[in-house]
Amino acid sequence: MSDDELMEFPCEFPIKIFGENNAELRRAVHTIIARHYGELEESRISERRSSGGRYVSITATIVARNRAQIDAIYEDLSASSHVVMSL
Repeated sequence: MSDDELMEFPCEFPIKIFGENNAELRRAVHTIIARHYGELEESRISERRSSGGRYVSITATIVARNRAQIDAIYEDLSASSHVVMSL
């Protein structure tokens, strides 16, 4: 069974991104999501700061069209120097 068979597209898909709490991370996330998905409404993005405030997790929920779209987003997030980790 392929990954595409495990998921039914289109589907709501949350992407969680971790990095330092700064404007560069936010710009990188918005640019990468826009490149593969289009502009994402602010209501589909949430943030949670670490207890010390140095780090932030950003959750961007997209309506994924297919597995290739998800893979491309994760590939670009992994390549970004501003992203520590993405799930």
